[in-house]
Amino acid sequence: MATAVAAVILAVVAVPSRLGPRSRQRRAERAEKVRAERAEKVRAEHAGASAPSVSGEHPLYTRTLQIAGAASVVWTVAAVAVLVLSYSALAGQPLSADETFSAGFLGYVQSISTGQAWMAMVVIAAVFATLVFAVRSPAGLFFVAVLGLGGIVPMALVGHSGSGDDHSAAVNSLGLHLLGVVVWVGGLVVLALLSPEIRRQATALTAREQGGPEIVGTLLRRYSVLAGLAIGTVAFSGVVNAALRIETLEQLLTTPYGLMIVLKVGAILGLGAVGWMNRSWIIPRLAGPHEGAGAPSSSASASTDPARTRAVTGLLWQLVLVEIAVMSAVIGVSAILGRTSPPVSEDLPPDATPARILTGYDLPPEPTLGLWFSQWRFDWLWVAIIVFLAAWYLHSMMRLRRRGDGWPVMRAASFLFGLTVLLWVTSGGPAIYGMVLFSGHMIQHMTLTMVAPMFLVLGSPVTLAMRALTSRTDGTRGAREWILWLVHSRFSRVVTHPVVAAANFAGSLVLFYYTPLFGYALEYHVGHELMNVHFLLTGYIFALVMVGHDPLPKRPAHAIRLVMLLATMAFHAFIAVGLSGSESLIQASWFGNIGHDWGFSAIEDQQRGGELMWGLGEIPTMLLAVIAAVQWSRADRREMVREDREADRTGDADLQEYNEMFARMAERDSHR
Repeated sequence: MATAVAAVILAVVAVPSRLGPRSRQRRAERAEKVRAERAEKVRAEHAGASAPSVSGEHPLYTRTLQIAGAASVVWTVAAVAVLVLSYSALAGQPLSADETFSAGFLGYVQSISTGQAWMAMVVIAAVFATLVFAVRSPAGLFFVAVLGLGGIVPMALVGHSGSGDDHSAAVNSLGLHLLGVVVWVGGLVVLALLSPEIRRQATALTAREQGGPEIVGTLLRRYSVLAGLAIGTVAFSGVVNAALRIETLEQLLTTPYGLMIVLKVGAILGLGAVGWMNRSWIIPRLAGPHEGAGAPSSSASASTDPARTRAVTGLLWQLVLVEIAVMSAVIGVSAILGRTSPPVSEDLPPDATPARILTGYDLPPEPTLGLWFSQWRFDWLWVAIIVFLAAWYLHSMMRLRRRGDGWPVMRAASFLFGLTVLLWVTSGGPAIYGMVLFSGHMIQHMTLTMVAPMFLVLGSPVTLAMRALTSRTDGTRGAREWILWLVHSRFSRVVTHPVVAAANFAGSLVLFYYTPLFGYALEYHVGHELMNVHFLLTGYIFALVMVGHDPLPKRPAHAIRLVMLLATMAFHAFIAVGLSGSESLIQASWFGNIGHDWGFSAIEDQQRGGELMWGLGEIPTMLLAVIAAVQWSRADRREMVREDREADRTGDADLQEYNEMFARMAERDSHR
């Protein structure tokens, strides 16, 4: 899986998909010469067939997709094997084709969570393998890569993370761990499999026609960036996941589970050291200093001494093979860890409360204003996202300042405050009380939809990215190219259309609370995280259309924005009044069985949630309306200044012509 998914990711972001114009011409000439020499044989074998067209794909791109295709087939077969063998092991039945085994296996896939997870893995792998062979464009492969990364989800939901204590933290930390492993390990395996093609392009004389050393250095540097982020993710998530399984130092040093974790930590530190050697010493010697740093181009430094290039390349691939060997051992240890009982018990205590049975956590204390801000249960997936976005934003600001460009401090403050609100709503009081109180869930929902997106949008992250990121000229798509593609895509034109954005923003309320989706979000961890993503994105897109400065395919007029905001306020008020006056409990099997004794019933809490929806929905919407009105006023003022400058430049020629027209009309009327 790691090899297949990482190959597609590298094809999308690191490998040029097409040859340059000069390379295509020379490649076509060589292919034409070969066809001429073999003309008689071709005509004999393919009588009447037209000559095959010359492909413009880059050899590295073609080879990368071949690796992805082969690995995806192996992944699919392995997923089927794991599914069948897991049932055989759990049921205690040897592999058999008889009816008893088949019936039990069918029930395992349909009714048991582990079987459902591995069946989902089989489906994802099979669809991924099919698409890898069918899709060739980088844009299409982007979605294939997303699908492949989706295979992390069922893996994170099985084993100790699915049944242990602190389920949410365990699943999210394991998911981050697997993401880092896929990018880090898979990318390294792909580089090793690409090594013959890379070596040929780095050393052959004709390699200069197709990019030569520039391609080698660029590919290695881009993988090095991905690997650096991946190893940080693996280390951070591994510590979090291990802390959930081991409570004392004695358990770490004396239990089989703890000793394997110690072994795994040591191996990862060693791998990190090897990776640092590659990035800091080998890659600069192989491909030269990074362009843009005042250094000569990579091609010049890499091609001046072919013997030195071959020596450094050989050392690079030796270290790569060592890394792969150690990584394979680490993955083996991880597989053993998944089947080894941790020191901390994974069973529910016999005196578990209803809240513990339903949510996996003990009932929090009765909510007070202070507890809403002092209670924390970190959602490590969102913590990782927030830390990454904050670090990227500050790094991009500093990059602009080093270049001599400025960036408004208030935009930075707005974005960072929005991230702080997002951290609070996903890991603080709203996340904790949102699982046991309808009112708490409503605070979480409205803050995710209305408050955090407004501040994030006012930070203009896309504009910052466009100014801070460099453009690529080697035929690949980096972050800047993918952002531009997304902004100008048909999908963006649809979802940012004012009517679609408003309908999605307001209609999600009805669809979520009055359909089984609410129950799925409460009961299933994946449903809860998808709920967070959906509410955040719908709120972000709506705020972006209304008050954002970032580029859009088409932005509505200021008057239309105000009308839509007022209509949204009215719709929110209508739904809120209905909830605050309802006598029918939504998700009664959940909120009615939490078992709190805080002096109010579940239906009273739901009615309070309707009131909170009204307040938390109307106040931010009113703020958006004020911001939209201020932007309208500033736009009119800028237009007036522009017109005044135009009038000064032309001597009010338009006004004079307008007055002369009326004078001529008056003169004609007087003659009549």
